[in-house]
Amino acid sequence: MILLKENLMKRRDRIKKKYGDAKQKASFNREEYLAASKDKPGKDNKSESKSIYYKHYKLLLLIPNLILIMAFVIIFMNYSTTGDFINRGISLKGGISIQIPTQTLDMHDLEAQIKEAFPDTDIIVRKFEDAGTQIGLTVEANILPENEAESTAFKAELTKITGITEKEMSIQTIGTSLGNSFFKQTMVAILIAFVFMGLVVFLYFKTFVPSAAVILSAFSDIVVTLAIVDLMGIKIGTAGIAAFLMLIGYSVDTDILLTTRTLKSKEGTIYHRIINAMKTGMTMSITTLVAVASTYFIAESEVLREIMIIIIIGLVIDIINTWLQNATILRYYLEHKKKGSDE
Repeated sequence: MILLKENLMKRRDRIKKKYGDAKQKASFNREEYLAASKDKPGKDNKSESKSIYYKHYKLLLLIPNLILIMAFVIIFMNYSTTGDFINRGISLKGGISIQIPTQTLDMHDLEAQIKEAFPDTDIIVRKFEDAGTQIGLTVEANILPENEAESTAFKAELTKITGITEKEMSIQTIGTSLGNSFFKQTMVAILIAFVFMGLVVFLYFKTFVPSAAVILSAFSDIVVTLAIVDLMGIKIGTAGIAAFLMLIGYSVDTDILLTTRTLKSKEGTIYHRIINAMKTGMTMSITTLVAVASTYFIAESEVLREIMIIIIIGLVIDIINTWLQNATILRYYLEHKKKGSDE
């Protein structure tokens, strides 16, 4: 009886061992197959393997790099011709701003007449509205308050053209020193914001290449947006600087999403993690673009419109830099790192 019991126990152990080894082997083969199928596109992913974003993604890095180089060229040309790398408005440069209450005067006609009288003066005429109806015009000129003779002549010419007395106008003057002081302070604010943003990114990811890719993408967004603003001839005031500060936050948002999803997640291949992050990131960018564009077309305040147009340009550029520049650098780094660890 005892011998029979021992034989039965030995037989049970042999069966368990055999079954366990087979199960372990099957599990290993399945994991090996899944890993291989993730690294290579299968029959169901033939369209994916033909995609330029999958197969020739490194070439796509040329697009944001060329745009960045062109942006530097545009900024340098602007600096060579105007002495400033940014088209500064009255609030950052100094000058005179006059609000004229009128519902009938056309801003284009008024601007043409003033420029004819003062051809060497930088003049901008904008309208301000209430519920879609024009209630006045704002005339800005780079005439400094220190130049009293030209300032008096300018106001007299406006009175002559519009028929509105100087007492009815709202006049604001900003001196050169005050404008330059505003400009320096805003540049320092942008620099400090960018530096602290970079520190937070490095402290969070604790890896040089992914962190540097995020910072490069944000830097590219600012530089390219600035170049386009210069090319469009948009005068930037304190509101425009606030828009650039907001743009730093918007830019880093999608970059951190991409880097976090790609580094922290272990599901799927690196390519699939990037694609999943792109779906979320593009949804975020497009919804923000729709909201900002709506505000731009509805807003009656020129300050709001200035902020919105800069953010719109920055968001479009951010899509290119995040998903072509940052994603390419990140994918190349991770695939190269994985290849080195496998060897």
